[in-house]
Amino acid sequence: MRIYAVGDIHGRADLLDRLLAMIVADARKSQAERRLIVFLGDYIDRGPEAPGVIDILRAGPPPTAEWRGFRWICLKGNHEEALLRFLDGVEGAGPWLSNGGRATIEGYAAGESFDLQDHRALQALLLRRIPASHRAFLADLPLTHSEGGYFFVHAGVRPGIALAEQDRGDLLWIRGAFLDSSCPYGKVVVHGHSIVRTPDVRPNRIGIDTGAYYTGRLTALVAEGKSRGFLST
Repeated sequence: MRIYAVGDIHGRADLLDRLLAMIVADARKSQAERRLIVFLGDYIDRGPEAPGVIDILRAGPPPTAEWRGFRWICLKGNHEEALLRFLDGVEGAGPWLSNGGRATIEGYAAGESFDLQDHRALQALLLRRIPASHRAFLADLPLTHSEGGYFFVHAGVRPGIALAEQDRGDLLWIRGAFLDSSCPYGKVVVHGHSIVRTPDVRPNRIGIDTGAYYTGRLTALVAEGKSRGFLST
């Protein structure tokens, strides 16, 4: 199997299209019969094309010959979690809106005016404009995926706790305790969430959030057997 893991997209459908084309081209170099893409979450907010990103991910691998043998898995990020919480209740709206939520509102409610201070009206607007299929997709996203010697997750894991026993909040939000730890986890943890200029490769983890919205660099880990490499827009 040839495995690809894609970092935080944040509303950059243009970069996602480019990276997927790069992945298809790269896959031609491999004799692997199976190809897996794991998307590490944070598909929305900050960038202008959250609806387009969700449309691409929901559709799955295109039904064309060049995509034969591919499957992909989309994990949940903290930004998806924050949006879903806002749709269920307006508590915590402030932090979500100040962390890029406005771009998601603008993407889904194009052409409509809104007041960022009126959280109830914003909630009603999004409930009206976000397709039910998109809400279902976001709600059903898993938090982790394990494949071979890798454990895929959005933010990271809590050192000293078994992978199967991790707290939901840590999987979506953790930073310092995870990033600073050299603790072995039994598998190499592949994560996004914490921005790095270039992929951060450690014995116990690999961070691949290269700040796509700000930098224009959307990065994918490429792993097959014992070999590793990276693709970046």
